[in-house]
Amino acid sequence: MGRRTIDVLQARPRRASRRSGTTFGRMAREYLERHAKPKKRSWREDERILVANVLPRWRARRARDITAHDVRRLLDAIVDRGAPIQANRTFALVRRIFNWAAAPDRALVPQSHNPCRGLERPAPERQRERVLGTAELRAVWKALDAEGAHTAALFKLYLLTAQRDGELRSMAWADLDVDAGWWTIPAERSKNKRAHRVPLSPPAVHLLRELADTRTAALPSVFPTTRRSASGYRERVYKAVARIRRTSGVVDFTPHDLRRTAASHMTSMGIPRLTVSKLLNHAERGVTAVYDRYGYDREKQEAVDAWARRLVEIVSGGGGRARAIGFRA
Repeated sequence: MGRRTIDVLQARPRRASRRSGTTFGRMAREYLERHAKPKKRSWREDERILVANVLPRWRARRARDITAHDVRRLLDAIVDRGAPIQANRTFALVRRIFNWAAAPDRALVPQSHNPCRGLERPAPERQRERVLGTAELRAVWKALDAEGAHTAALFKLYLLTAQRDGELRSMAWADLDVDAGWWTIPAERSKNKRAHRVPLSPPAVHLLRELADTRTAALPSVFPTTRRSASGYRERVYKAVARIRRTSGVVDFTPHDLRRTAASHMTSMGIPRLTVSKLLNHAERGVTAVYDRYGYDREKQEAVDAWARRLVEIVSGGGGRARAIGFRA
């Protein structure tokens, strides 16, 4: 007597009702902490997509109030900034989060509520084959004159090193031995989770020395972002791509296309595919991959040096002083 009793069956609807007011921001945080981080090696990519594309619009929105129209507007905005495949990735993640949140043991949103249901991904998924020709390379390089030092250097290094966008954006001064001409990508920042030694050609060293002259001790990153997340610099890259497209007149290219362009030009110069694959740090399978621990450093160095000489010729219109780069070939 005097002790309050609660009917469990009546308590559940009230608890579900309180949770039905969950914001998308809270729902996304629970998805990351309870599902993505414990179960997905790629959880950082989920976090990056949320921070860059979704939370700025939906963080404070009540999740159950988000509609198919809201999803379409979100995806259209990503496509409009020139990132259709990123829109596909965002769509898949949002759909996955709503499905996870609607499970009976979570009930963060009603089971019937997934605003992605019935929608198609915004862009066709196809393997890109875009390779820039010599005239396009010259136009893009010239367009970089209108960009800031860090943005221009980043895009030039896409071509000179043939490394991945995310790995270049996360480049740290501590990973560089500029005097020796090497950049070591740590395993934790490498896509295949293996440390990767990247040779730096003279033009790449020249660019990095120029950036080092402007560096402060408080900035360990070569390409620092003013935001709390690395997605800040990625957003700047998206905007830079749009500007460079307009200035150069070269349409439909991405940072990854520059990596593919460098690799394709190298093989067209007679550089062996195996050497190019080692430079790109592609994952290998099979018995040979297990036993072949040779680093191919010499071959990679010769490849990037030969490609750098060819690139200087292309962007400077031939021999002589490469004014577009600021040093002699």
